[in-house]
Parts: sequence; structure tokens; C-alpha cells
Amino acid sequence: MQGMRKAEIFDVVNGVILTLLFLIILYPLYFVGIASVSSPAAVNSGRVLFLPKGLTIEGYKFVLQSNEIWTGYANTIFLTIVGTIINLAMTMTGAYALSKSHLPFIRPVMFLFAFTMFFSGGMIPSYLLISRTLRMQDSLWALILPGAVSVYNLILVRTYYRTSIPDEILQAAKIDGCSEFRSFIFVVLPLSKPIIATMALFYGVGHWNQFFEALIYINSPERFPLQLVLRNLLLQGNNAMTNLISGGMSAENAKYASEMMQRAEILKYAVIIVSTLPILVVYPFLQKYFVKGIMAGSLKG
Repeated sequence: MQGMRKAEIFDVVNGVILTLLFLIILYPLYFVGIASVSSPAAVNSGRVLFLPKGLTIEGYKFVLQSNEIWTGYANTIFLTIVGTIINLAMTMTGAYALSKSHLPFIRPVMFLFAFTMFFSGGMIPSYLLISRTLRMQDSLWALILPGAVSVYNLILVRTYYRTSIPDEILQAAKIDGCSEFRSFIFVVLPLSKPIIATMALFYGVGHWNQFFEALIYINSPERFPLQLVLRNLLLQGNNAMTNLISGGMSAENAKYASEMMQRAEILKYAVIIVSTLPILVVYPFLQKYFVKGIMAGSLKG
């Protein structure tokens, strides 16, 4: 009886703690949502905490009317879809080959792969390689092909193959006349939905949030991904604020700087909501595969 009571108390305390953690984690997203439909003055003055103040949808109107933002959206969608497909193709096939223990020189090859996780040439050699040798400067392919395979993800998928795909199934397929390629396409991939969904989520989110590499390699505004467009909008507002505070501007320029600052404040939260909404929509459909895939892929293989 006493043990049952302790278990009930533990469940209650555990539920309360998890609920508080959930609310703490959820609040920043909720705040961005209510700030995106509140007036910038109310947000800046700290009056927006739990409910929107001075309701406005000007930010969303500007997003829908801005060619710059829609171009960034199109570039990001291209990066995410094409990049994720290439990532999955390279990672799944590479991991399948490396999962074969009879592969010649498997240990030295895995050592070379793992070595790159801890040591690299650095930013300058990477920049010279991509811009001068591969000639991908100012191309969206510079954001896709150099990072076509993540070694960490490759090891996860390799481990998943070794622990979750029984050798007996592959041997039976071979007896039935399947080649390695047919076994991979018609046997291994259908059994790998959890790890495929996990890798798609990892790679997709990485491409969707692509920022630093785009800042280095992309020069043309029409090729900017969405995150870089958002950064430039915020910088416009910050620069306008700096110029307005420093003074020394004509009345006309001061008015323009004030308008730019207000527009940046209105846009900031609206664009965050618009840019994160697709990931929030897709994640629940992949979540059931995500836990299973990451747990199976993290076991020692």
C-alpha cells in the first residue's frame, strides 16, 4: 500500500515537473506568435507577455507581398528538397556498403571517415576548394554538394543496418536471385523507414536553417536562402536604428530610417513564424519514426 502511494506521488511530481518544463520550452514560440500580431511599440515596451497588444497583421501582409522573401522561400525549398534527396541517397547507399563486414579494408576506411569528424582543414581551405577548385561560388550547389554526407549520420545508418536488418533476410534474397542492388532497393530500404525518416529530418532541418555557408558562398540576392533574407532585413532595421540614434540626418532621411526600423520590427516575428511553420508541420508526421530510428541507430554495431 505504501509502495503504491509512493508511486502515485512520484507520478504527480513527475507530471508537474514535465508540465512546467513543457510550458517553459513552449513559451518562446508562443511569444513569437503573439508578438508577430502585436504593434512594435507594445513589444519593445515589454507590454506583450501573454496576450497580443495592438493587434496588427502588417507583418504578414508584407511577407505575402515581398518578392524578396518569396524568392528566399523558393531557394530554401529547393535546397531542402534537392539537398535532402542527395543526402539520403549518398548516406543510405554508403552506409549499406560500410555495413558489410567482409568489405576489404573496412577498418581503415571507417577510421578515415571518423577522422574527419574531429579534424578538418578549416574555413579557408574549404572556401578555396569550393570557390576556386570546384568553382561553385555564388551557386546553390555550394550549399548542397560539399556536405552531401554527414559522417555522424553515416555511422548511425550503418549501425542501424547491422542491428536491425537480419542477415537471414539478405541471404534469402540472394538465394532468390537478388543482386546487392535489388536487395538494397526492395529489401533493405522498405525495412529502414525509421532511420530514413530520422535522416530526412536531420538533413532537412539543416538545409532549412542554412545560413553561414550561404553568407560565405552566395553573393547574388536572387539566390539568398530565407534565413539570409531574414538576416538582411534585421540588419536593415538595426542600421536604421543606429543612424537614427547617432543623429546628423536630414528630416527626410530620419523619417525613412524610422520607417525602416518599424518595418524591421513588424517583420521580425512574422518572418520567424513563416520560416519555422513548415518544420513544425512536418515534424509530427516523422516523430513516431524519429525515436525508433535514433535509438536503433545509436546502438553499438
